[in-house]
Amino acid sequence: MDNWLYTTYNNYRLRFTNGKVEKENIPGNGGQWGLTQDSDGMPWYVNAGGEKGPLNFQWPITYGGSKVPDEFVGDYKIVWPIDNIPDVQGGLRRVRDDNTLNHFTATCGQAIYRGDRLPEDIRGDLLFSEPVGRLIRRTKIENKEGAKYLSNPYESEKSEFIRTKDPNFHVVNMDTAPDGSLYIVDMYRGIIQEGNWVREGSYLRKVVKQYHLDENFGKGRIWRLRHKGFELGKQPRMLEETPAQLVKHLSHPNGWWRDTAQKLLILKGDKSVKSELEKLVFSGKAPEIKMHALWTLEGLGILSSGLISQALNDEQPRVRKAAIRASESVHIKGEKTLTDLIYAKLSDSDVNVKMQAVLTAKYLNLPDYKVKVDAATKDATETGLVLARNNVLRLVSKNSHGRVLSKSDSRLIKQGKSIYSQLCASCHGKDAKGQRTDKVMMAPALADSPRVIGDKGTAINIVMHGLTGEIDGKTYPGGLMIPMGTNGDKWIASVLSYVRTHFGNRASIISQQEVKNIRKSTKNRKTPWTLPELNKSYSTLLTNKKYWKLTASHGQKNVKGAVDGNWNKRYDSAGYQAAGMWFQIELPKVETLDTLIFDAGPSQNDYPKGFIVETSIDGKNWNTTIDKGKGTTALTEINMKDINAKFIKVTLTEAQRGKYWSIHALDILKK
Repeated sequence: MDNWLYTTYNNYRLRFTNGKVEKENIPGNGGQWGLTQDSDGMPWYVNAGGEKGPLNFQWPITYGGSKVPDEFVGDYKIVWPIDNIPDVQGGLRRVRDDNTLNHFTATCGQAIYRGDRLPEDIRGDLLFSEPVGRLIRRTKIENKEGAKYLSNPYESEKSEFIRTKDPNFHVVNMDTAPDGSLYIVDMYRGIIQEGNWVREGSYLRKVVKQYHLDENFGKGRIWRLRHKGFELGKQPRMLEETPAQLVKHLSHPNGWWRDTAQKLLILKGDKSVKSELEKLVFSGKAPEIKMHALWTLEGLGILSSGLISQALNDEQPRVRKAAIRASESVHIKGEKTLTDLIYAKLSDSDVNVKMQAVLTAKYLNLPDYKVKVDAATKDATETGLVLARNNVLRLVSKNSHGRVLSKSDSRLIKQGKSIYSQLCASCHGKDAKGQRTDKVMMAPALADSPRVIGDKGTAINIVMHGLTGEIDGKTYPGGLMIPMGTNGDKWIASVLSYVRTHFGNRASIISQQEVKNIRKSTKNRKTPWTLPELNKSYSTLLTNKKYWKLTASHGQKNVKGAVDGNWNKRYDSAGYQAAGMWFQIELPKVETLDTLIFDAGPSQNDYPKGFIVETSIDGKNWNTTIDKGKGTTALTEINMKDINAKFIKVTLTEAQRGKYWSIHALDILKK
């Protein structure tokens, strides 16, 4: 209902104003494959890759992610199909003994039914497809104490709104129709998975052949769900109508008509209907009518602070809440008198209005908003208001690395964070420790992963070409990391740089050029990698640190601080850097060495100013041809040139007054 355009994946929203497209960054929503809105203009997302279903639905994603305990009632995520074809990417653990799907796996195509030609009981319900289960889930949405709770109205019957044994029934989208019915888009084909999951030798390939699913394609169709007790509505002719005629449709009982009329009025940009719209704000017979009039005025750029002030006192809480949201753009344009009006709503009689005032105060960064919100909500007990309060007052956590980054690197990491939150987190988890669904780990952890913090080529290849097979002796649903090489070099560099510098990982940035080089060298690769293949082609991280013998010319008692895994501890030289200081590593056995990494971390300037590197097999005869160099940042990476060695010795060649030699983390890559 607001005048922004939201999309399923992107962490930004768009709007059309005065002939120009505006773009605003917003938090990642975690959604996949579909988008809808309710009659309050709230976007609804569902997630398929993480097998989650609906998510972030407590308030609009503009204000950040949201979740309350037990927001899914009962066994909401359990599905009850009647088909018995086990064509599930995750294999047999995703189905019951009778081969029926046991929980969400591919939810998509959601719609809030907002029409007027189906029974009142279904209006406002959320519907979405589970195409793998060949069913449509209907969801009741209950608001208690400002928090939303979702339930399956057929759970006690172990049933679903629509389900079939037809193996080709795969709904991918739904929408409220202009005639008041519900349109349902059905792919109607046997195979719904991408080719990567149905390749030769895969689990799905066998199922597809067994049930002849590959024989049906090219027969998609659109269903119309109607009710025998209702006549279908008339066909719209809005493109032929005047702005005055369009205004009348804002009172239509079918949400499709109201949305379309609002959109066309704003695109036409005809402000002659201002008085009619303002009248609707006061005289509309239903909250939806008043809200559409408010947002149409806002979209036309003619919503006044005076009208907002009056709408904030409307008898309907939904209208008051909408007035707060609509005030945001007016405030941003310079109407600062709205600040006190928004703060006044922190004491509204309705918890939903209070929540909106809290969220808007933070979004607009109003003066002293934390102090105001804290004072107004400190005694709050309502679930939704407590959640909003915590969202506004929480402290921003520090990054896991302590390095100072350049502006370009910071921008790259910021972009990667957005990509991770909206795409990767659904399987790898928000904390990068792996997302669990029904006690099953969806994907391996990325925190402290040798594939992430090790050779850059390994990480780039996994994202670019995908990864299949066992990972550290474990298998994961589907057995495949999806190839993402269709994304650009900067996209891949940004998400990898973010992951390599967060979640406790302290590796270096990956540049766009490094991704470009890998893309060129592997351009003929057509299949995902396996770990054994990657390990033969790229270096791997030595993980046997507890067996390393460390010695130093200075600060011997602190040497374990370089490898103990505690970022807050360190090795330091117990004195200022001086020529001749050395640090030595003795490995358990001879290794073919690729890279030596010293990380000074939070001790920003305690990197070796100048150094030489020597290696040895026996600790007596030393190779001095490895490297001479100078440190320039907290992260010092030394190319070991594929030398076979058991001993590594780094000796300082320059003094640095006022700076110790500090190592918060030490890593070695081997061939």
